[in-house]
Amino acid sequence: MPKIESTPEFVQGVYAKTRKNLDVVRSRLGRGLTYAEKIIYGHLNDAENADLTAGTSYIQLRPDRVALQDATAQMAILQFMLADKDETAVPTTVHCDHLIRAHTGAEKDLETANTENAEVYRFLSSAAQRYNMGFWKPGAGIIHQVVIEQYAFPGLMMLGTDSHTPNAGGLGSFACGVGGADAMDVMVGLPWEVLHPHVVGVKLTGVLKGWAAPKDVILKLLGILTVAGGTNRVIEYFGEGCESISATGKATICNMGAELGATTSVFPFDEKMTPYLEVTGRSDLAKLAQDNADILCADDEVLANPEKYYQEVIEINLSELQPHVVGPHTPDLAVAVDGMANHIQQGGWPTDLRAALIGSCTNSSYEDIGRVAAMAEQLAEKGVKLKANLLVTPGSEQVRATIERDGQMESLKKLGAVVLANACGPCIGMWQREDVKKGDANSIISSYNRNFPKRNDGNPETCSFIASPETVLAYAVHGRIDIDPFTTPITAADGTTFTLTDPGKVAENPADGFVSDEHGYQGPESSSNVAEVVVDPASKRLQLLNPFDAWHGDNYADMPLLLKAKGKCTTDHISPAGPWLKFRGHLDNISDNMFSGAINAFSGEAGRGKSQLDGSTAEFSAVARTYKEQGTGWVAVGDSNYGEGSSREHAAMSPRHLGARAVIVRSFARIHESNLKKQGVLPLTFVNASDYDLIEEDDRITLKGLSAIAPGSTVTAVVTHADGSSVEITLKHTLNAEQIEWFKAGSALNDLRQQAA
Repeated sequence: MPKIESTPEFVQGVYAKTRKNLDVVRSRLGRGLTYAEKIIYGHLNDAENADLTAGTSYIQLRPDRVALQDATAQMAILQFMLADKDETAVPTTVHCDHLIRAHTGAEKDLETANTENAEVYRFLSSAAQRYNMGFWKPGAGIIHQVVIEQYAFPGLMMLGTDSHTPNAGGLGSFACGVGGADAMDVMVGLPWEVLHPHVVGVKLTGVLKGWAAPKDVILKLLGILTVAGGTNRVIEYFGEGCESISATGKATICNMGAELGATTSVFPFDEKMTPYLEVTGRSDLAKLAQDNADILCADDEVLANPEKYYQEVIEINLSELQPHVVGPHTPDLAVAVDGMANHIQQGGWPTDLRAALIGSCTNSSYEDIGRVAAMAEQLAEKGVKLKANLLVTPGSEQVRATIERDGQMESLKKLGAVVLANACGPCIGMWQREDVKKGDANSIISSYNRNFPKRNDGNPETCSFIASPETVLAYAVHGRIDIDPFTTPITAADGTTFTLTDPGKVAENPADGFVSDEHGYQGPESSSNVAEVVVDPASKRLQLLNPFDAWHGDNYADMPLLLKAKGKCTTDHISPAGPWLKFRGHLDNISDNMFSGAINAFSGEAGRGKSQLDGSTAEFSAVARTYKEQGTGWVAVGDSNYGEGSSREHAAMSPRHLGARAVIVRSFARIHESNLKKQGVLPLTFVNASDYDLIEEDDRITLKGLSAIAPGSTVTAVVTHADGSSVEITLKHTLNAEQIEWFKAGSALNDLRQQAA
């Protein structure tokens, strides 16, 4: 197999394969191609015969590599082990970033993580050795930052078991977040099957000015498209404005495309990417990209007439863009900073700001930290103290060591910043806060990417806002969120007042290069195929998987309704992270959190529902276990964009493990619908969205016509109410022929094992 690294030979092979496929596709379509189409079609498994109808056809693609983060890697590897392969079919890396708690500071927190998670880290390390994968140790950095520093390149197609994998789109990669089962398919040598996405073009004109940052581009776009606006769509940026944004700034924008629900986001190759490739030791890849620039951007005829080629075109003038804030509780509630006073007043959210957090995979670049460090120097000169706690999360050891060498870290520490480990920390709920109690209403602001209730600290009353690093620090100066922080006067130590001065352009990349991380990476050994992967049967953290049961061949009859979720039901609601991350490798234990954040449509209570066996009320997971013990499958019902958010397949595996047969909703988020299919759960949608209102608390549901299920068919649900009356509801699905076989076999993995046998 290819080396783990993106070598020149490997990249040249990707470009050669892309050109060969594009020759075939161009002869078939006879038209210009967007950049996203060039990468998609360049990675087709069968360019001659693939159905290229966007929005309806399923296409099979051959991604070039896979990246796994530690929380999702456990389940992905446990599934891979059932496939009985000696090594991964494509270069694969594992990154230990999610399980490190943010508490006192980097050194102690990393020490605690290595102790608390020793068993999991040993498992991941040994599995990487056994199956010829690269392994990035705890503290080396966040998966997306390490990928863009080490592996990403223009024209790459990669999968990652984290929804923010599109971060690599800042370097021209088609990087898509998926569940572990999708990643495992590629790891065992199968194509990746995905609904052919439409392509949305976002034209950037002008140049960012003043306090506007790359982050504001995606915050503005979220306000336009909403969290469901990217579903089954690729967001492709184009226009002269792209050339003014650094590679890491582009990565910030692509990273938060996950909040749109987009398949991925991508920028075309331009000369802003060349210096980043060079400073990260990949000058040879920069030269290859320059030599192949024609396949790394949209065709001229596309750029000349974008409305003809993109499903939708949205234009953003960077010169007019203002600093934005989104939130709380959802990343598409966007407002410019000059409107925050009215926004907060109307929402009734706490005005006092308790904490400001800068960094994460989204905003921890050398340029990001350079801008806020320059602001910190201004404030230090005036003797200003922050009025909110400041926490800084470097994205990687390479970034951390470099900003320490070059002085930016010291500037932030002088301002009172606590520097956390190079890990996800508060962004994924691993924040051990001691400044507020659970249930205390408070506001925080971060440069992260996601802000669902309880997301950062487990407290449902925390109002989490998102902005650029500059805007975050500006709000920390004032200690309140209901102002424009750039125009509101600040009182200096001598009693005079002033406003912050825009630091202007700072270095995008370190002049002396990055300080390389000499200890964070563990490569596979030549004897990796004989290394042992050990899982203790008594472990509370890890559990070998047993295959799910196959479909019994008949209708699903008389199934109790377990849950009818009201409103937003993200993967954070279905399978929360935070303290539950420690069970990501143990399916039975983590299933105790199933639906713990879901709002019961009948009671308004989170995480609890009624048992139809005895009428009692208990946690949804406990009720599901009693149904499972009785041999009874059950159904969950949800609202719109069900499964929004993270790629975590535990939100599909836990329901499957506890007896879910179908999930019926108004609409699905892309990744979660795919994860349900992979695990053998029927993802069904109401043909008439208003039929959601017909579902009652004590309903029993029979799904008819399953033996005749076929691509494009419908399923009839007979819903029987407690009084004996019933109603028939028509449901639809998006299963294709192959996915129907997954359902019949009980899961995609079962189907794979049957084929291998």
